[in-house]
Amino acid sequence: MTQKIIIDTDPGIDDAMAIHMAFADPRLDIVGMTTIFGNVRTDQATRNALHLAEMAHYDLTVAAGATVPMVRNPEPPADFVHGPEGFGALPAATISKAADSRGAAQFLCEACAAAPGEIIIAAVGPLTNLAAALDQDPQIAHTVKEVVIMGGSAARHGNVSDCAEANIWNDPDAADAVFAAPWKVTMVGLDVTEKTQCTPDDFAVLAQASPVIGGFLQKAADFYFDFHENKTGQRICFMHDPSAILAITDPQIFGFENAAITVTCGGEELGRTVIHADDDTGRPAVRIAMTVDSAAARDRFLSLIASADEQAGQRAR
Repeated sequence: MTQKIIIDTDPGIDDAMAIHMAFADPRLDIVGMTTIFGNVRTDQATRNALHLAEMAHYDLTVAAGATVPMVRNPEPPADFVHGPEGFGALPAATISKAADSRGAAQFLCEACAAAPGEIIIAAVGPLTNLAAALDQDPQIAHTVKEVVIMGGSAARHGNVSDCAEANIWNDPDAADAVFAAPWKVTMVGLDVTEKTQCTPDDFAVLAQASPVIGGFLQKAADFYFDFHENKTGQRICFMHDPSAILAITDPQIFGFENAAITVTCGGEELGRTVIHADDDTGRPAVRIAMTVDSAAARDRFLSLIASADEQAGQRAR
């Protein structure tokens, strides 16, 4: 039995890795993608999401989302990480399909209402669309099956500051609203996503196994490897967004703990996810990924992408 998911995304190189991994996984039924600013502007994210779906011959709905955070002014896109158009040095894609006429929040609410208890939202960008969906129809907290977030960190650790992860930092007010809502939430943060890494050799193998999709990811990832090498001194890349998808399909490779989370929405620790071990917040507990079998996560990612062209070919027939 397949699991229905909607991917809320700002593609983005690691978003593209996660999305193509999900497309190639027969255990998943991707109902749609909603787009958000972050790695790129929302219009670029929408174009990129449509491009990834066309590349994989995957028939789904793409709905454009918020263009700015809930409260604060937007930050510039992370083009130094993902390139000017989102996929490294690759130029802007030409697409043949348009996004859905509905906005992301409306699509999320309507899709979950149409299949109550069946859809998991995998949010791998800033959480503005999810907060907007809660505002539009609070019942989504009861019609969605689960929300799985790539973002934050249980430890005091960050990748845009010493304590803030990028997706949460881009709209901390939205993230705080999402963690406060009465739905089931899993947070897959830097505690685990930085522990799973791939190398250029891994992507060379993928380009051989799946020349179209693996080849695309290899070209896009070269820019991503440059960023990580400048940051870490090693030519590796972290598996941020793929880890969130793997938490849905392969939860057994993670170790989880439960705690309420608040987000710091001002001051020097803006965007920090604060873990409350004692129940003093009145918020529901969040399932937090704390450990990962990084070898198993890497192997699952590589094996699925290796099959991506074959899966796409079957859909194209």
